[in-house]
Amino acid sequence: MRRTFFTLISIGCSFAAAVALAGTVYKWVDENGVVHYSDQPHPGAQKITVREVQTYKEQSGASPAAPPAPPVPVSAASSGYRGCAVTAPQADESFANLDSLTVVVQTDPPLHPGDQIFVTYDGAPLNGNAATGGRFTISPLDRGTHTLQAVVRDSTGNVLCSAPGITFNVHQPSTQSPTNPIRPH
Repeated sequence: MRRTFFTLISIGCSFAAAVALAGTVYKWVDENGVVHYSDQPHPGAQKITVREVQTYKEQSGASPAAPPAPPVPVSAASSGYRGCAVTAPQADESFANLDSLTVVVQTDPPLHPGDQIFVTYDGAPLNGNAATGGRFTISPLDRGTHTLQAVVRDSTGNVLCSAPGITFNVHQPSTQSPTNPIRPH
C-alpha cells in the first residue's frame, strides 16, 4: 500500500513539474502496467499537450489596505482652534498584553462650549458615533496595528479641527512563547 501511494505521489509530482514547465509531456505504460510521464519521447508514448501555467499579474496602483482618511482641511481662523491632536497613545507606540486603552485628545485652545470631539478607531466611529470627549477607553483590544483619528465638530456637525491619524500596535502573549511567565521552560 505504501509503495503504491509513494508511486502515485511521485507520478503526481512529476506531472506537476511538467505542467509547471508548460511543455510537451509524453505518457506511456510499461510491460508491468505502470504509467510513466516524461519530457523525453519514448517508443509507443502518447504525446500530451500541456497548457501554459495560469499566472496572476498584480494591477499597478492596487494597495493591500486602505490608508486612513486624510484630515479635513479647516482654516484656523474660522474654527477658533489652532490645532487638535491625539496625545495618548503616541504615534507608533507598542503595547503588550493590553486589555483596554485610554485615548486622550487635546485641543488648542481648550474645547469651546457646544463643540464635541469624535474619535474613529480603524476607520469606524467609536461610541456609536456619539461624541467621545477628550478621554475615552477602548476595550477590548485586538492584537495588530490600529489607527486613531479625532475631529472636533460644532453643534451643527461642521468639522472645526481634524487631528492627524496615528497608528499604534498591540501585541498579545502566546502560550507557545518560551518567555511566557505562565508556562516557563
